[in-house]
Formats: sequence, structure tokens, C-alpha cells
Amino acid sequence: MLLLLVPCLSSAKNQHEQLHNNPIEAKVKTSSLRGKKKATMLRFEKFPWISQELQKIMDTNMQEVGARRLAREAFKDIQLSIDHILFKIPSDGLTMKESYEVNSKGLEYFSKSWVPQTSPPKAVVCYCHGYGDTCTFFFEGVARKLASSGYAVFAMDYPGFGLSEGLHGYIPSFDGLVDDVIEHFSKVKENPDFRGLPSFLFGQSMGGAVALKTHLKQPNSWNGAVLLAPMCKIADEMLPPWVLTQVLIGAAKLLPTRQLVPQKDLVHLAIRDVKKRNLLACNMIAYKHKPRLRTAVELLNTTQEIGQQLENVSLPLLVLHGKADGVTDPSVSKELYEKASSADKELILYDDAYHALLEGEPDEVILGVLGDIVSWLDAHSP
Repeated sequence: MLLLLVPCLSSAKNQHEQLHNNPIEAKVKTSSLRGKKKATMLRFEKFPWISQELQKIMDTNMQEVGARRLAREAFKDIQLSIDHILFKIPSDGLTMKESYEVNSKGLEYFSKSWVPQTSPPKAVVCYCHGYGDTCTFFFEGVARKLASSGYAVFAMDYPGFGLSEGLHGYIPSFDGLVDDVIEHFSKVKENPDFRGLPSFLFGQSMGGAVALKTHLKQPNSWNGAVLLAPMCKIADEMLPPWVLTQVLIGAAKLLPTRQLVPQKDLVHLAIRDVKKRNLLACNMIAYKHKPRLRTAVELLNTTQEIGQQLENVSLPLLVLHGKADGVTDPSVSKELYEKASSADKELILYDDAYHALLEGEPDEVILGVLGDIVSWLDAHSP
């Protein structure tokens, strides 16, 4: 089977052996934050406590953006009231703005900003979300935390994801997606209110690949990057056989949008806290189906391209990864740390933590990761 949705997949056992047999030197830190390890499978069930009207919205085909926007609006209040620490972070003292804009390709995309009201922002933080995700769910709490710490935070939903136009979960060109991100964040940084401020990329999982490619296309435009469990290279032992890769590429040319790529249920590998796994079902507009053929090819090609350019990563870098991540391989983050030419770089590995460091860990781990991010940004902002 081709596990191309998350190309860096490897067993937790092998990851632990690699990390303990190859201790990281110099400026690498290891966190000892702990939590339960029990794993269960996520089931996307109907909620018995919602109205019949909302049940119908849940059953709507989310391939087109109109259905996703309707679902988000209908479930907005429910989502923001769920029992998760990120949704308990207050928004007092923040200006939050949601926008729909049309990019140079004629696609309407969604963006959001969180800006502190009480004092000028220290810097601009531009967030790149992960595969299948949106900037309107869990990241809402992360953005509030960063903005409350003095940062102007900006995010967008990529075309085909979240509230932006495009076939759901479809990436016809990863380079094109990165260009869309650069176009939006360039407008942000050119805004007179933020022009001249330090600017940082913040990428999670596939968003780490988006952030790295953004940097590689704009090597002198960013003051640093924060990468959480980045999808940046396929571990050598996980490379799919050449024949299977060619079959996938050929099929993608004929049926690019078909949802045919097999994959494991990755939820139990990404979310350690069992209660938090069940909350994922509340993210109504997340892409939850098999990857589309062209999307899988683009993700595979992107990891191979970035893996060949790790030495060209030159900006100040903070990489954070869970040691027990079964989705993206922490040994690849170690390789990024070691090969990046950045003079200022840091890697933090969290004991026992899974893939979703800010969404699926015990509360104390989530708060610890947020604290590490804010501390690093503070140290790199005037």
C-alpha cells in the first residue's frame, strides 16, 4: 500500500530506537512532558444532541465550498464551545477579522487575522495549516494565544481546503499552492500597519512543507520559521517501490481527482489524548476522505524536492516534534536540523508525544509547546 498522504510514516518502535541510538547534540532540547498512551480509533458519528436540521448539514457532500461554508456557519457556536483547552483561550483585547478575497488565479479564498489591540504588535506570524485542515478550528485557540502574547497572526485556507474555493482536498500543483500562500502573505506584509515588522512562518505537518517551500522561494524575506512535525522528507526506509510510484503517477494523469489512494486511519497515530480524538468530528469542514490521486503525487514529489534541499534552509529555525509521532517521522526533523545551513536553529523533541502537538496532547503538553513557541518568538523579535 502507498501511504502517500503522510509520506514520513514509520513505526513508533523504530522511531524510538533511532532517537535513542542517535542522540542529538548541540542545541537540541528534549522535553519530558508526559501523558497517557492509550489509543482508540476515531468514529465520525452523528451527535444525538443536535437538531435534525444540523444533522442534515452534517450529511451534506462537502466537495464544493458552498456546503463547507454553510456547515461552518451552522456549527460555529458549537465548535467554539467544545471542551478543549484551545477553545478556552480568551480573545479579550484582540481584533479578529475574517475575509474573502479573490487571488490572481480568480479563486476566492478565506483568510483570518488576530491582532492585539492594546499595543503595537512585536512581529507578524503567518500560519500554514496541515493537510485536510482549516485555519478556523483548533488554530483559533493557537492564534489567540500568540496574539495575546503580542503577535499579529495571519492565516488562510488553501484553495480546495476549508472555506476557500476549489474541489475539496485537491492539490493540482503544490508549487501553485505555495504561490497562493506567498501572494496572500506578501499582501499582509505590505500592509502599512505591519510593514517593517519582523515576519515569521509557522507551519504544521504539511504546512511545514508549505513554509519551507515559501522560504526556499523567498530566501531573504522571512525572519524565521516555526515548524511543528513538518512534512519535509520521506524517511529512506519508507520510500515506496519505484514501480508503485510509477503506477500512482500514471493513474493520477488519467484520474487526478479520484479518491483512490489507500491509507491507514491516522487519527490514533496523531492524537494521543483519547477524549481529544473524539472532538475531531466537530471539525465539520476538514477533509476526511482518501487522498485524491493528484494530491498524493504532489505530496510525494514535494517531500522529495524538499528532502534534496535541506542544506538550503537558511533562516532562523525552531523545529518541534513528538518522539512518538507515527505520522511524520521525527528522525526527519532531526535530519532537517542537522542539514539546514541556518546559523540559528533549535530542535525540541517531546517525550511520548504524538503528531498533533497543539491539538491532541494532554493539556500540560499543549501549554508547554505553546510556551516554547512564544519564548522562541520573543527571543527573535525586537
